Amino acid sequence: MPAPLLSVVSLVTQFSTRSGIVKAVDGVSWDVEAGETVALVGESGCGKSASALSVMRLIAEPAGRIVSGQVLFKGRDLLALSAEQMRRVRGREIGMIFQEPMTSLNPVLSVGRQLTEGLEIHLGMTPGAARARALELLGMVGIPDAERRLKQYPHQFSGGMRQRMMIAMALSCDPALILADEPTTALDVTSQAQILELMKSLSQKLGVAMLIITHNLGVVARYADRVNVMYAGKIIERASARELYANPRHPYTEGLLRSVPRLDEPRRARLAPIEGQPPDLTRLPRGCSFAPRCRWREDRCEREAPALAALRGEWHMSACWQAERLGEAVTQ
Repeated sequence: MPAPLLSVVSLVTQFSTRSGIVKAVDGVSWDVEAGETVALVGESGCGKSASALSVMRLIAEPAGRIVSGQVLFKGRDLLALSAEQMRRVRGREIGMIFQEPMTSLNPVLSVGRQLTEGLEIHLGMTPGAARARALELLGMVGIPDAERRLKQYPHQFSGGMRQRMMIAMALSCDPALILADEPTTALDVTSQAQILELMKSLSQKLGVAMLIITHNLGVVARYADRVNVMYAGKIIERASARELYANPRHPYTEGLLRSVPRLDEPRRARLAPIEGQPPDLTRLPRGCSFAPRCRWREDRCEREAPALAALRGEWHMSACWQAERLGEAVTQ
């Protein structure tokens, strides 16, 4: 069996703050196969974005640092590359769509220059060839009147158009993998659907693998092949998207699904939220981090942190002492 395109192994990323050391990414492992779409899901502050930034080695130093682990991309450990070697990987082999396009695009450079710069640096294109490729990319992502748009600046684009621009930049050098960090943040529902459909169709057409980072379970259900659920810096459940929705095996995942409105079930008076607040990452409990909010907890949960373990099912793993019991309850 061939090795995954990207394999993250026991990654640990921490931030130094006045309150103490924040364990933003606490020993996570996940992978992405060539051509597939994988999702990282969880609420704000669980470590999703920090995981993606660690892959790209964009953690802001000195406050943040990657403490240990491996990020194997096409067999190379990205954490062992020199700064110059890593610069060649970013944009050329791995593209990234950042969470907020208005702050990610340079406000004083034209859209055309921001597109052509990477093409000239990574692919060695002439200015004329880079401009022709930029026109092709804008057309590919559905931006009309590309000739005129190349001369404009980010503030002259709408939110949806800026996001399309970010997708064009991520695809410009034909990368093998794209990391999409909350790609539909701050967009209206119609624009969200258009952007996600565009990303999925381009991924299928060009054979690009994608990692989608999101808290939106609707996005996961429609676009992801496999799902990793994160909580307090750790992956607490992983499965195929179909298996995860049909048979969640962690109380946190079950809580996420129960808190989302469903059109295929009778209308309830109220949604069932997850009680409590996420833990302080500088003072994590000794046992399971989710135990204070869990309706399935027992004494063992507060003493011992369960490891991510394989279950019976389709590529299904859960970090919960009650995983088998929870599965029986869901199927009843």
